[in-house]
Amino acid sequence: MAACTAAAAHPGGGGSEQPLSRIAVERTTLAVDGAARVEASPTVLGLEGQDSEWVEVEFFHPNPSADDWVGVFSPANFSAAICEPENKREYPPVLCTAPIKYQFAKFKNDGYSKSGKGYLKLQLINQREDFLFALFSGGLLKPKLIAVSDKVAFANPKAPVYPRLAQGKSWNEMTVTWTSGYDIKEAVPFVEWGEKGGRQILSPAGTLTFDRNSMCGAPARTVGWRHPGYIHTSYLKDLWPDSMYTYRLGHRLPNGTRIWSKSYSFKASPYPGQDSLQRVVIFGDMGKAEADGSNEYNDFQPGSLNTTNQIIRDLDNIDMVVHIGDICYANGYLSQWDQFTAQIEPIASTVPYMIGSGNHERDWPGTGSFYGNLDSGGECGVPAQTVFYTPAENRAKFWYATDYGMFRFCIAHTEEDWRPGTEQYKFIEHCLSSVDRQKQPWLIFLAHRVLGYSSNSYYGFEGTFEEPMGREALQELWQKYKVDLAFYGHVHNYERTCPVYQSQCVVNASNHYSGPFLATTHVVVGGAGASLSGFTSSKIQWSHFRDFDHGFTKLTAFNHSSLLFEYKKSRDGNVYDHFTISRDYRDVLACSIDNCPRTSLAS
Repeated sequence: MAACTAAAAHPGGGGSEQPLSRIAVERTTLAVDGAARVEASPTVLGLEGQDSEWVEVEFFHPNPSADDWVGVFSPANFSAAICEPENKREYPPVLCTAPIKYQFAKFKNDGYSKSGKGYLKLQLINQREDFLFALFSGGLLKPKLIAVSDKVAFANPKAPVYPRLAQGKSWNEMTVTWTSGYDIKEAVPFVEWGEKGGRQILSPAGTLTFDRNSMCGAPARTVGWRHPGYIHTSYLKDLWPDSMYTYRLGHRLPNGTRIWSKSYSFKASPYPGQDSLQRVVIFGDMGKAEADGSNEYNDFQPGSLNTTNQIIRDLDNIDMVVHIGDICYANGYLSQWDQFTAQIEPIASTVPYMIGSGNHERDWPGTGSFYGNLDSGGECGVPAQTVFYTPAENRAKFWYATDYGMFRFCIAHTEEDWRPGTEQYKFIEHCLSSVDRQKQPWLIFLAHRVLGYSSNSYYGFEGTFEEPMGREALQELWQKYKVDLAFYGHVHNYERTCPVYQSQCVVNASNHYSGPFLATTHVVVGGAGASLSGFTSSKIQWSHFRDFDHGFTKLTAFNHSSLLFEYKKSRDGNVYDHFTISRDYRDVLACSIDNCPRTSLAS
């Protein structure tokens, strides 16, 4: 089926621009000045096992200008990268590798334009290779290389880092995925784990990676390429419900030496249908941001760190996280995947971090994506499906179901066709229809693009108030199978509808619903970090609560009959919208519009 090329791929506002794309790396010229200097300290990082460390950078340029900037390159021999010319008549460019981050020389250096002296404090994470700091003039569009620092490196650059937990394919299985610099030929990966305070066992891990040829286009195949390292996944099975487990990542070298990560812990998932307190955080479009203020062009992802930090603060009261697409906005700059996994490590190492796929992970022309745009920067889904584990039958397709106690989550993939007759439509119906609502009363649908309802200004201009062909294809399924809530990202704001069907409020919006199911409540929660997008000025009957701010949502199932929904702002973690649902099993069985099964007159 032909890919959809509608411009509806971009209702999310201006947050889709990757800051590193502003640098015209291939135009770099050499203008090395012997009087200029760049000095970085310390030069050896992670001596106490840290995965991140702050580096102080001092620099001097005898002929400073306001658009001078400092780039951080990794590997440090960036100037030796193989640069291929565009055609036989051209010489290859001097530089064909983008920095992993950059900052303008005048940042917090008010007198730089006169003195030429500057100081920056930048945070580095362990990314398997050494680093070098380079001073440029000429701005971002015509870079001139002025001076470089000595190399900076972590004590063990290949160390196992940034574990990501995820639900396995069965309820009593937890997967742990991590990144290292060890190829399977260099060291054998494994996880040491067990019940807290109990006997620890070893479980093997599989290893994946990908190369430049796996990328579908630029910049992922060109200036944005950086080797992703080796991605290891181990399957921790036969877990006891709600039990606490400890684990650490390991690699066994050929001489028998074992390389260890620090120790982590997690709580195993409850049995499907188990009656206990269960709490799940849901959001989309968070992206990554830098604690040192670098890479921030046009407030690219100003809310990302706030969202991350609020979740970390409340982590003792969270059991699982679902990030529904537009994960880190690497957009073809592969170094950013490491930086994102480092940012979420306190969360993802402790609770399952489940992801969906969005346009910025998958879309690329001629690769089978439903939308033929350039949003993935040539990644065409490969980093997302490799760096993170999902319990999908085919990880490239990215749709899957996952159970957590009283919840059933059906996660769709909007970058592939979802309409009736497709493979994905069959999955969605099976996911919704196969749940036992007596045991798992809370049925949740999630997708990146807004397949339901949004009064985003772009959708309003189009007159659709949804992704075209979205709810027309799926609303009968939501109604038939009595989906409680449907969550979406893509649009960078927050919005909650009334319980709505066929664009009509079946019941007025409220802060409390009780009794039989009437219709699905739709929630846009794409404001977790990327630049915000506005609403239409039109008054929409089904739109109940709208917020032009960064935030995330939290579901709390107290038992089989009581569910709490909360929307929290990332700036302070306070609740700004909420509602509860009180419903017994007979209410789930009760008839509503378009979901009454046939009956017989026989007695």
